[in-house]
Amino acid sequence: MEPLDIHVHNIAEQLNRIEEKIDNRLSKVWLSVPDVIKITGLSRSSINRAIRLGQLESVKNSGRRMMKQAWVDKWLGG
Repeated sequence: MEPLDIHVHNIAEQLNRIEEKIDNRLSKVWLSVPDVIKITGLSRSSINRAIRLGQLESVKNSGRRMMKQAWVDKWLGG
């Protein structure tokens, strides 16, 4: 292989790893508050307010507030 071919191959491998990480991130069933922030673009206070008002269902797991993806989808859908 020529140096350019090797470089292109390395970039392709890196892109595949990045794509795999993104796919794994999107397919998560349980989400933390930071996950919901990243997905929705909403602030932590907006998410915490929705939890406090009972608009967004959540559970505490080892001290971490967790939500199912379906609960977040339901909350966003109204």
